[in-house]
Amino acid sequence: MSPQLTLQTPLQIPPEEIPSYLKKLWSQDQSDNKGANTFCLLVWQPAWIEQKLVGAGRINGPVLGNQRSELIEEARKIVLETNLPHSTPPLAKEVFTSIQSKLLSDQEEDLRGQHIDSAISQLQPRRLITLAPSLNQGHDLETLVAAYCPLPEEGGGNSACGDVIVLKGDIDALKDGLPIVEELIPNDLPSWLWWNGSLDEDPSLLNQLALPARRIIIDSAIGEPTRCLDVLQQRIKSGQAVNDLNWLRLRTWRETLAMVFDPPTQRSSLANIINLDIDIEGEHVIQGLLLASWIADRLGWKLKKNFSREGNSLNTQFQRPDNEIVNFRLMQLPVGNPSIHPGQIIGLRLICKPEEAHKTGLCVILASESGECMRLEAGGMASMELLEEVVPTQNNQVETDVALLLESSRGSTSPLLSNAAPIAGELLSLIESKNNF
Repeated sequence: MSPQLTLQTPLQIPPEEIPSYLKKLWSQDQSDNKGANTFCLLVWQPAWIEQKLVGAGRINGPVLGNQRSELIEEARKIVLETNLPHSTPPLAKEVFTSIQSKLLSDQEEDLRGQHIDSAISQLQPRRLITLAPSLNQGHDLETLVAAYCPLPEEGGGNSACGDVIVLKGDIDALKDGLPIVEELIPNDLPSWLWWNGSLDEDPSLLNQLALPARRIIIDSAIGEPTRCLDVLQQRIKSGQAVNDLNWLRLRTWRETLAMVFDPPTQRSSLANIINLDIDIEGEHVIQGLLLASWIADRLGWKLKKNFSREGNSLNTQFQRPDNEIVNFRLMQLPVGNPSIHPGQIIGLRLICKPEEAHKTGLCVILASESGECMRLEAGGMASMELLEEVVPTQNNQVETDVALLLESSRGSTSPLLSNAAPIAGELLSLIESKNNF
């Protein structure tokens, strides 16, 4: 079992004194203080909605920066109270702008960056640096430093294995503090940036933090789809190691679909697909486009330059290697009580029709729940063999998913994501060119 880490009381230290303080802490002359030789994680953690809800007295402080249940429940109440569409994700920008709130008072505790989630702490990071922007304009830069150590019962003794640094202040104050941030990131260890916020906000700050040699973690489900996909594509094209939480959440869908076609009796049907339908929650299309693009890349399909929209249905076509056409439909369903992650896939249908008239066709349906299976069964599938699977819904805390990426990444972008992202970009451009987005 990995050592569980406990955080010591943080010290407020002037920014200019932090490097010398840490140098003394990790002095080689102190043989009992051996820092972990792992990685450095830099986190952008705005928690805008949480700050507003705490300031409004809608939830109790302190501000923690995580997606706790009280925060999600109160945000869902805001959706109903302000007459937002019921399909609005609870952490959407529209929810933030609908909250009537005063600024956080000096009495409200802000503990962002001061508590390390156990999923991340078990990886024993050497240094965690959190940028915690405040909604309060004029909030001067404030810096906190602490060491965290293995618990004595786990054999940790007194030897520190890492440290945390928190920078608080308004946006301008944090930007002024960026030079000290770069000075604090060890050159001899892998460094990561987790952009734990919308990709719409402050592109210049993202560019300053996401240096080419730094591995980045983003979520292409948070922000306007065009911006999200632009960031994803630009960073991949530059050769940077990109990890997308939205892509990670697709893993069970990809694995389930691969298992369906793993038996030799089913594998040949992959060459006979004529229809691909994907259902998503709401209007954020990126995850649906990424899954379709992954399928197209693996099967060698080429995108046709035609597009139509019928209500909530976005329709286009791919061309198979044998020049036959595959009709692709992305259905945007206005579901109530949606996931906290915009645009999550809730169902997929593949129709395979062999050229030989005497052979039976195949309909594959994957869905997040049995009710969605029943919806996708409609449409004249009675003459086909039907295969159905309910894909387990992943409800991991975001910190758990981040820990999976930190633990598994080899410092490069997944080749599957690298291949799928440009196709998704073509699909999105096609949708936008018709002014139907």
